[in-house]
Amino acid sequence: MTARILVVDDIIANVRLLEAKLSAEYFDVLTAMNGLDALEAVQKSKPDIVLLDVMMPGIDGIEVCKRIKSDPATQHIPVVIVTALDQPEDRVRGLEAGADDFLTKPVNDISLFCRIKSLTRLKMLTDELRLRATGGDALEVMMRTPGALGENPGRVLLVASEDSGYERLVARLGEHHDISVVADGATAIATATETLSPYELIIVSFDQANFDGLRLCSQLRSLEATRQTPILIIVNPDEQQLLLRGLDMGVNDYLLRPVDNQELLARINTQVKRWRYAEQLRASVKASIEMAITDPLTGLYNRRYLDTHLSHMIEHYINRGKQLSVLAVDVDFFKAINDTYGHDAGDKVLQELGSRLRENTRSIDLSCRTGGEEFIVVLPSTDGDTAERIAERLRRSVAARSFSLDVKKTVPVTVSVGMATLLGAEDTLEHLLKRADEALYTAKREGRNRVVRALAA
Repeated sequence: MTARILVVDDIIANVRLLEAKLSAEYFDVLTAMNGLDALEAVQKSKPDIVLLDVMMPGIDGIEVCKRIKSDPATQHIPVVIVTALDQPEDRVRGLEAGADDFLTKPVNDISLFCRIKSLTRLKMLTDELRLRATGGDALEVMMRTPGALGENPGRVLLVASEDSGYERLVARLGEHHDISVVADGATAIATATETLSPYELIIVSFDQANFDGLRLCSQLRSLEATRQTPILIIVNPDEQQLLLRGLDMGVNDYLLRPVDNQELLARINTQVKRWRYAEQLRASVKASIEMAITDPLTGLYNRRYLDTHLSHMIEHYINRGKQLSVLAVDVDFFKAINDTYGHDAGDKVLQELGSRLRENTRSIDLSCRTGGEEFIVVLPSTDGDTAERIAERLRRSVAARSFSLDVKKTVPVTVSVGMATLLGAEDTLEHLLKRADEALYTAKREGRNRVVRALAA
């Protein structure tokens, strides 16, 4: 795993030392000697990680970090503060400025590379989500919105034994976040996976005699419900191997005992904020996908989704000798509705028809608006006789109750339905839909407001 790393330090010897270590591990290294040059390099080169010294003339590292994290175009870039300052309050200052991590000089090589690899994985995921999200401009506007990442307390799960002395710590953290405490791994898994509101951070204390902390972290990373949830572990200073294995399996952050309350709170804030940022990206990606396959007026699937999904379904059902039917549904005299009541009224009719399609089909059925007033309903594992009954039930549901255009005005609406069933190994998507369309046209010619079943080819 490689990455582009920007090293920022006003002492040339420190820069050259880090540059040599990172280059030896095949990282692409950029350098800057002061805060202004660092900000310019971040804007121009968009590094994957910034290793940032604090004590620099002019703009110090804390201010550089704040500026990087306040810009929506760069706030997703991980920043690691590297400094000789080793007091908890110094680490807290860096974390509160938005830093993703903190390393103390002289930097331990193992800790440095583990941190870089962990943050590189995070950066790659974030980049992929940003690339798929709905447009960079829209995303930046979203991230500039006050409170976009939320000021509400984070939902945190702490896994610690009952005799570990965390009561006072929990009380302190509880002033800022919603903390739940469990005492063993099995309860932690159940609690994390069965909740309706997902946890935004899981803290695992490695002082447990009754369960293996590493195994719990591994299980949390393997389960769908907790795969993306940040994990912070608390270990003893002499537990380097446990720490390294934890970071290697995807643990996001750690603290060494004795735990400083302020530093723990700052790290919780950082992880919760990062989680919410990633959740916004994932939601944006999901919305983009839904927009690509969903008809915005009715909320049903669109023609693109139908063509892709139905072709796979037909192949699946033919290979297994299963039955499948489709309904071609068309609103009768729809042009007259638009001409008489206006296009807004026509849109309301289509929206209501979409709702009635959902009401009268099963959850496994696939309802699509293919264009204008035309709809296709796919009925998996459904023979012709059953499909005909479903089509007739749908037709009656539409005709039985007028469609509301506003509070006082309604309009009677009917539909014509053509029905076709998958014939066998030689059938295709095009032939199936063509038979359904031909049956629909027959229903139109014979007087509308009826169901016509396609004849076998």
